Amino acid sequence: QCMEFIRTHQGNKKNISIYGQEKVSTTYKLAKMNLAIRGISADLGIKANDTFHFDQNKDLKADFIMANPPFNKKDWRADDELTEDKRWQGYNLPPASNANYAWILHMVAKLSDNGVAGFILANGAISGDGAEKEIRKQLLEKDLVEAIMLLPRNMFYSTDISVTLWIINKNKKERELQVFNHKKNYRNREKEILFIDLRQQGEPFEKKYIQLSEELRKKICKTYHDWQQSSDNKIYDNVPEY
Repeated sequence: QCMEFIRTHQGNKKNISIYGQEKVSTTYKLAKMNLAIRGISADLGIKANDTFHFDQNKDLKADFIMANPPFNKKDWRADDELTEDKRWQGYNLPPASNANYAWILHMVAKLSDNGVAGFILANGAISGDGAEKEIRKQLLEKDLVEAIMLLPRNMFYSTDISVTLWIINKNKKERELQVFNHKKNYRNREKEILFIDLRQQGEPFEKKYIQLSEELRKKICKTYHDWQQSSDNKIYDNVPEY
């Protein structure tokens, strides 16, 4: 997808470096084959391995992260494991009973100073109690959350639940950014979060599934980018159920 984005914007695909990690051996091999078929070089680690216990990108600082981690993964560590891991430094220890916030902090730790992460998690991640609530509070106090989008149910083959798209941004300050052949002027969004409710949006797909049409995806993207760049609240839709 990154390569397709660069191609459609007449960018240079040599300016991108791709990194990743995968635990399941079969998926790891499929990912390497998929990239090779498209002529894309990438570093997926020397072998399939557990991200939490055998991090193969310890020193990585990424400008962009995209992820679809396992939802509500239980018993991802023993109670006495990874308690001092540097990825949780400055935050409460993610609970062993659910890996959702371990994934979030793993990605936050991998971002560069201007890095942006987009990932999806089960809706429970925005309302969990205990350590999850404290970590969520810390993420807000550090002003890392830029947008939260609630997606419709039945979007995935593997689950019918509604999930949440998170956007984490390490730099929400006013700045100018050169994006391929044009400039983007971002306003100061510190202490602001954009919420978009898409649970009533979408169209039928393969009878029992829901998908976001290209038109709707463009509308969502425009809403998000307009909100980033304009201080005029009228620029984006303040519509019930959106």
